[in-house]
Amino acid sequence: MTVDELRDYCLSKPATTESFPFDETTLVFKVSGKMFALSNLESRPMRVSLKCEPERAVELRDLHEAIQPAFHMNKKHWNTVTSDGSLRDTFIRQLVDHSYEQVVAGLPKAMRESLSNA
Repeated sequence: MTVDELRDYCLSKPATTESFPFDETTLVFKVSGKMFALSNLESRPMRVSLKCEPERAVELRDLHEAIQPAFHMNKKHWNTVTSDGSLRDTFIRQLVDHSYEQVVAGLPKAMRESLSNA
């Protein structure tokens, strides 16, 4: 997966915005103002940090060398996924979906309902 493919996929999700709040190379995707993915545009291969349910985060790290605790993030909830060819793009999209869903689940009920109607 390339950063352009990641960007297109993230932006296809309801209420998703993109910005560069940290620096000019770290692209951040948010749903309703809450971060669910971030990627440094200069990383080769492409890497993306994604939110994850804590038990699943540890399990994924144990199963896949390309999934590691996210640098500068709460390692209980965030993994960095490296698109080095060892993971299928469909699997990376599933991890993006999970991250998005984790963030949406933490939103106030009215916001969640407005997303489900979008």
